[in-house]
Amino acid sequence: MSAEPHPLRPELRAQLRLAGPMVLVQLGLYAMGAVDAAFMGRVSALEFGAVALGHSLSFAVLGIAMGTLTALDPIVSQAHGAGEDEAVARALQRGVVLALVLSAVVGALLLFIEPLLRALHQPEAVIPLAARFVHISILGVPGFLLFVAQRQTLQATHRLRALVFVILFANGLNAFLDWMLIRGHLGAPALGSAGCAWATVIARWTLALALPLLAGEVHFARLWPLRRGLWSASAFARMLHVGVPIGLSFGLEIGAFSCVAVFMGQLGARELAANQVVMSLVSASFMIPLALSMAASVRVGNAIGRGEPAAAKRAAQAALTLGASVMLLSAAAFTLAPMTLARIFTDIQGVLVVAVTLLPIAALFQVFDGVQGVAMGCLRGMADTRVPLLVHVVGFWGVAIPVSAWLGLRLGWGARGLWWGLALGLAVVALVQVARVRARFRAGVTRFAAEGH
Repeated sequence: MSAEPHPLRPELRAQLRLAGPMVLVQLGLYAMGAVDAAFMGRVSALEFGAVALGHSLSFAVLGIAMGTLTALDPIVSQAHGAGEDEAVARALQRGVVLALVLSAVVGALLLFIEPLLRALHQPEAVIPLAARFVHISILGVPGFLLFVAQRQTLQATHRLRALVFVILFANGLNAFLDWMLIRGHLGAPALGSAGCAWATVIARWTLALALPLLAGEVHFARLWPLRRGLWSASAFARMLHVGVPIGLSFGLEIGAFSCVAVFMGQLGARELAANQVVMSLVSASFMIPLALSMAASVRVGNAIGRGEPAAAKRAAQAALTLGASVMLLSAAAFTLAPMTLARIFTDIQGVLVVAVTLLPIAALFQVFDGVQGVAMGCLRGMADTRVPLLVHVVGFWGVAIPVSAWLGLRLGWGARGLWWGLALGLAVVALVQVARVRARFRAGVTRFAAEGH
């Protein structure tokens, strides 16, 4: 007599099928930054540090806008689960409108990056290079956010093939342009960090414009014509009600990493560059739980849209199990092969020495980061975004940043102290977010009424 299969096994398989293409998409988005870092890491510590700092600070602002657009996760996934295609189309069109508005806000804020860098006491030689990188990158912000709005909708409706193809093409283009523009090949001028920024701008617009061409008729039909009720003020307000807390949560998390990068800059250009090496590796491994987080948001939202809370709970349990398992493997790699991994991004000896001391700390950090990321995805699928925002405020800015500053700058632990503070803050966030997921399922979950009915 055969044993009964574990109740989570079908859900684990379903999430892996959904998350597989999402992992490729996330790894592709990460790869653009990683390729930039790999090219810049062989130019000079100064240029490498400038790109690292400029990217880190600009993405803290861009991350808020990107997170706000992930309001589409619960809205679209629950509407798709309920079979309401017109609601999906309206949500996508509102997402496009919101992406354009947010692009203008982000661009205006990033114009003031140079005085911010000076106020943060960054190395004088780094400031003009980092500011130039950010100012050029502003031109790519609308392209990136338009891509995000489309990506969230395609993911929530299980249409992922076009995303994978577009990401692969944009990555190839970005790598080619980095090679051509950073050092100057094929007759192009050697632009250094500015060349890296131009490559990013072109690649981001490629993502936005190529996706509708490859996604097919269904996607085109949802983008155009404009739907009746598109400009409903109450619908936009409800989207922002869900999205703004997500955006602020993203901004608080990315901002915490950016703050640590600023602290690293106060220690020196070598530490700043080493921090970028470790962040590149951490970001690479985080792409898998991030994809699992998105898959969890979709699976939880679909189940809630169908009126199946038990299925939503199984989806959350499966996602958390997968996320923790993947990050334990990542932590083992960071612990066992730090020098091999660090050499992927730089061959500058002084930078390598610092990076290798940080990777074992990042190993512990990774496990908590993966768990909290997946838990956030589960809560996003329920349209539960306000309490997670408060958890991010306390965990990152009440624990991680003060402890990082105290250990790294006050007690003189340097770069290692800064990363120990991050690890502690993430542990707090992970434990509380998982507790929040459990509490929501005990209380019962219901569909979010995006249209106000």
